Amino acid sequence: MKAFIPTDSPRTTGPAVRLAEVAEPVQQSDQALIKVEAYSVNRGETFVLERPPVGWRPGKDVAGLVVQAAPDGSGPAVGCRVVAHPPALGWAEYVAVPTTALAPIPDHLTAATAAALPLAGLTALRLLRAAARHTGHLAGRRILLTGASGGVGHYVTELAAAAGARLTAVSASAERGARLLELGADQVVPTVAAAEGPFDLVLESTGGANLPLALDRLAPRGLLLWFGQASRQPVTLDFFSILNGPVSATIQQFSYADVDGPDGPDLATLVRLTADGQLHPELGTVRDWTRTAEVLDELRERRIRGNAVLTVS
Repeated sequence: MKAFIPTDSPRTTGPAVRLAEVAEPVQQSDQALIKVEAYSVNRGETFVLERPPVGWRPGKDVAGLVVQAAPDGSGPAVGCRVVAHPPALGWAEYVAVPTTALAPIPDHLTAATAAALPLAGLTALRLLRAAARHTGHLAGRRILLTGASGGVGHYVTELAAAAGARLTAVSASAERGARLLELGADQVVPTVAAAEGPFDLVLESTGGANLPLALDRLAPRGLLLWFGQASRQPVTLDFFSILNGPVSATIQQFSYADVDGPDGPDLATLVRLTADGQLHPELGTVRDWTRTAEVLDELRERRIRGNAVLTVS
């Protein structure tokens, strides 16, 4: 079968993949074999592609058709359309996925839309869940979201607004900011420095100079959840400055993979919200999978708003 693999000599200036013939997946007892119809590309994968692990192939967000059910009898039957979140290997014609990491999708939901859900949607859903554990609820809470223009930012904005939060989104693009307002953001500002606190919660994904600026805008006993470093710049914190900042602030690192239980139930929640019209995946581009390398470069350079989806022809 055909699949995208890292090139033999990855460039340090950008991602590099090539379409190649690879062995077909060998199912484990708890895995369904999926014929991939669409997959989503994440910016984090572009970073891994700069220095890929030996034997690794990218692909964490896929949607397609079950062509072989799991040998142990778990999961969906042959012919079921599903969205899945494998750990890797998804940029291919076929992929084997644990049945605990997939969810059925209804007929009216396109494969391209479903493929945009897993990584970004799971991150947003679990990020707000972690925030709610700290605050008790999100209704009425003031939230500052940095790096809001990507797929995660769009999902966070819509989910937070639906929960009754007052969200200030940071986006340097006026066009992207307008879309965030449509999705329910209370306010959009071009920089963290322009955000007027205090905020009960800060959801910080850019790192560099933005994290200390965002921390300064926390309310007393507020929480900063750090879930990314899109700027790729290290964070420097002045602890003397922190002592003069928000009282009893909490800084907590967040990983969407740090959960008790499988991905399937949360994927099913995202599918239900999308199918019911309560969640709207932002498809920044949908192209044929032969253009994957081109999309990777655009994604890494932040020229795509929302999710980038490739359809397997």
